[in-house]
Amino acid sequence: MTRLLLVRHAPVATTGKVLYGREKGHHLTAEARAATAALAHRLSEIDLQAIYCSPLERTVETADLVAAPHQMSPLPQANLIEVDYGEWTGQELARLYKLPEWKTVLLQPSRMRFPGGESLAEARLRGAAACESLAGRHPEGTIALVTHADIIRLVLGFYLGQPLDLLSRLTVAPTSVSVLDISKKGAVTVVAINTNGDPGTWQ
Repeated sequence: MTRLLLVRHAPVATTGKVLYGREKGHHLTAEARAATAALAHRLSEIDLQAIYCSPLERTVETADLVAAPHQMSPLPQANLIEVDYGEWTGQELARLYKLPEWKTVLLQPSRMRFPGGESLAEARLRGAAACESLAGRHPEGTIALVTHADIIRLVLGFYLGQPLDLLSRLTVAPTSVSVLDISKKGAVTVVAINTNGDPGTWQ
C-alpha cells in the first residue's frame, strides 16, 4: 500500500485575488514560508520515500521546505501542475466573478472548459493518473505530492465518487494535507481531507 500526502502549496501575495494559474513569477511570502516551516516540522517524523511537486515556483518552494527535514530534493512532475485556465490566467478574480461563465464553474464544472485552456474534467483525470503513476513507483511507503488546490479537490472528488458538479463542496486550504491510500491492486481509500498536517489525525 502506498500512502499519498496531497499538500497544497503555501500562499503567494495575490492568493484569493488573482487567478494566477500557470503564470510564472509567484513566490511564497515570508508569512507563507513560516506556515510551511511549521507544516514541515509536523511532517518531519514521517518516513517519506519521495517528495514530488508541480513545477511552478510556489509549489517548488513549498516542497523544498517540506523536504528539508528529510534531507531530500523534491522532484518536479508536469502532471501535478495547476489547471490550465487559458485566457483567464492572471485575471483578477473580482472581474472573473462577474462573467456568466463563472456560474458554470460554480454550478456545472463538468461543462467548463476555460477559454483557450483545459477542462476541469481533463484536469481531474490528469491528477488522478499522476497519483496512480507515482504510487506505482513506490508500492510500499509514503510519498508527498505538493500541488494546487483545484488539482487536490478534483482528485479527492474523483476517488470519493463525487460528481464533478459537486466540486465546490470540497475545501483545501493553503499548506493543508489530504491523505490517500492506494493498494497494490489499485483500491483507493480517502483517509483525510484538509488537515493541518498533524499525523496524529490520520495515522
